[in-house]
Amino acid sequence: MVKILFVCHGNICRSPMGEFILKDMVAKRGLAEKFEIASAAVSTEEIGNPVYPPARRELGKHGIRCEGHAAHQITRAELDGYDKIYYMDASNARYLQRLFGEDAAKCRPLLDHDVADPWYTGDFGETWRDVVEGCEKIMEEFA
Repeated sequence: MVKILFVCHGNICRSPMGEFILKDMVAKRGLAEKFEIASAAVSTEEIGNPVYPPARRELGKHGIRCEGHAAHQITRAELDGYDKIYYMDASNARYLQRLFGEDAAKCRPLLDHDVADPWYTGDFGETWRDVVEGCEKIMEEFA
């Protein structure tokens, strides 16, 4: 089983989009039993909150549901327990470094550029496209 964790600042927009997009991709390919997919935050700001409504609507436009999500901060157990941890931008990388020191080297960017942060841009479609691109690369690697 491949265990994948997506990480962003608050775990209410980009990382849950990654989680639910990749879950949808593996399910459509009949591979769901081969993956464990989740998401987390680097900060504590949004703990307990659901997926941000505009992100939920963007997922919904593409037939993806995300009920039951509650934001949480990444833990040491998750760092140790997941095979691949993908962060969304350079700021997330710095937070991970502060949280876990040299062990954060296990984490890597989802793309070779920052995933658009819709909290600031308001463009959830752009974030959708970025996250889909990253998830397709994951599928190429593992499927």
